[in-house]
Amino acid sequence: FLGPDQPQGYTFFERELPGLVPGVTVQNLVKIFEPNSKPALDRLNITFYENQITAFLGHNGAGKTTTMSILTGLFPPTSGKVLIGGKDIETDLDSIRQSLGWCPQHNILFHHLTVAEHILFYAQLKGKSWDEALLETEAMLEDTGLHHKRNEEARNLSGGMQRKLSVAMAFVGEAKVVVLDEPTSGVDPYSRRSIWDLLLKYRPGRTLIMSTHHMDEADMLGDQIAIISQGKLYCSGTPLFLKNCFGSGFYLTLVRKMKTVPVPGRLQEVGAGLLGLGGGPWGPGGPSRLGNLTSRPFRGCQRMDNNGNNNNVGIC
Repeated sequence: FLGPDQPQGYTFFERELPGLVPGVTVQNLVKIFEPNSKPALDRLNITFYENQITAFLGHNGAGKTTTMSILTGLFPPTSGKVLIGGKDIETDLDSIRQSLGWCPQHNILFHHLTVAEHILFYAQLKGKSWDEALLETEAMLEDTGLHHKRNEEARNLSGGMQRKLSVAMAFVGEAKVVVLDEPTSGVDPYSRRSIWDLLLKYRPGRTLIMSTHHMDEADMLGDQIAIISQGKLYCSGTPLFLKNCFGSGFYLTLVRKMKTVPVPGRLQEVGAGLLGLGGGPWGPGGPSRLGNLTSRPFRGCQRMDNNGNNNNVGIC
């Protein structure tokens, strides 16, 4: 969204709606990986809000993963500031991590731990007691549809189930800010839909930041869509706002009455010749012979009616 201090000329940035609570604030964020001189992030400014899913949309190399890596403390920024819950990631990262969930682009799982053990481990890592961790594990297994795989080792899970487990671990410990880097990549349509349902269920009370390549996914889930390219934010706003900015729409042309166009006689003769009818436009027998030709393949087609009688099938 467009902040109150940004110029009026930013026509592709929607103005901040009243009553929204910032969960994550990014201010003039710059990241340069040495020895490259071109910045991976170039003065990025964006705000992510509580109770919303923000879809971070962009091509490969646009800067999505770099931004998320800085938000989670994996990379330090070259310059700029990131505030999560009002705390600076450069000075308060330890306390921020207690309320931060992270689902990386590639699954990071312990092959010899079961599904339930993964969730239990991460719940205790976030400071939950043993009893609290057990309760959260049961709830998460039910919500993700992995309860029947609770005792299955991670190495034996399908790719879709491994991805669902990675997403589930990001929400463990009542994380208030959850960062998901392409959470539905490499999963089947059914698993993709179940991940969508999980994100929508856990959205209230949280700030969800999700990167994706899929326009339909961004439109379906995103309360806000931010499009990034070459490290710069090019537009941001609700799906409806962006459609109004860029959508040309669809045009449907209806013909109220068909015009009858006469067919030249020579064209009729050519058509009759191709059918081998000869002798005038339609040949001997007229249109009836043409009807006989077209009906031959369908003479054997029959159907059974409710009384058990065979009826010929016709084509209109």
